[in-house]
Amino acid sequence: MVARSQRGWSGEPGELLRVGRGFRLADVDPDAKPGYDGKKKDGAADLLAGEQELDDLQERLYAQSRQDPSAPAVLLVLQAMDSAGKGGIVRHVIGATDPQGVHLVAFKKPTPQELAHDFLWRVEKEVPEAGYIGVFDRSHYEDVLIGKVRELAPPAEIERRYGAINAFEAELVAQGTRIVKVMLHISPEEQKARLGERLERPDKHWKYHPGDVDERLLWPRYMDAFQMVFERTSTDRAPWYVVPANAKWYARLAVQALLLDALEEIDPRWPAATFDVEHEKARLAAS
Repeated sequence: MVARSQRGWSGEPGELLRVGRGFRLADVDPDAKPGYDGKKKDGAADLLAGEQELDDLQERLYAQSRQDPSAPAVLLVLQAMDSAGKGGIVRHVIGATDPQGVHLVAFKKPTPQELAHDFLWRVEKEVPEAGYIGVFDRSHYEDVLIGKVRELAPPAEIERRYGAINAFEAELVAQGTRIVKVMLHISPEEQKARLGERLERPDKHWKYHPGDVDERLLWPRYMDAFQMVFERTSTDRAPWYVVPANAKWYARLAVQALLLDALEEIDPRWPAATFDVEHEKARLAAS
């Protein structure tokens, strides 16, 4: 395994991007590339090198769970304003792993059935099983982001949800799930350019939603809602990481590094054979 310091990183992404005490989203430059000294072409090469490590660790994680039902899992939570690059993370980072060990969920507007239950009901059903990497493309945090900005729930209910989220995540961690919560942070100018590109290209029209402009007009309120989310739900067990995402290549590299950190900390092991290896070699040779 190539040391991260030999692949363009001059610092630990987990430390540089982690939301800590006194964090202010307004102080984060969406154009910044914390801890990475390379250029875009270097980032492409380093992303490729990291893919091999991520694939190996994910396969070990999945294999370990085939014998150990209590094996760990990883949950990647992706939150962002529209067009910030969540799909690119799924395609270029998670896409490098074996899909049989990945559980991807894109949470949309709640259905009438889901609205009849507590907001965590639909989320609890989708947490990754042992050995899996779960990916939430949007998540339970929509209920304290758009829920707050659009006033879809009263303030007392929003306040209750912060505590419910912390309890939910603490339970997941206690059960062996490593949670990596990422906000991809882009500037309003960058979002405008990306939405404009979708309008100019017929092959991107399907990704454009008129409602994106409506949400864009509420940008300051969304930034305030994100700030509150960080203050109330970035915990020692499940911290938030804010990744500057105006440069898509950096955002992908940073999220990959955060996942590698999580998997290296788990240190999954290949399961031991449940049969006599030498005996099976002899049987195979004689067959």
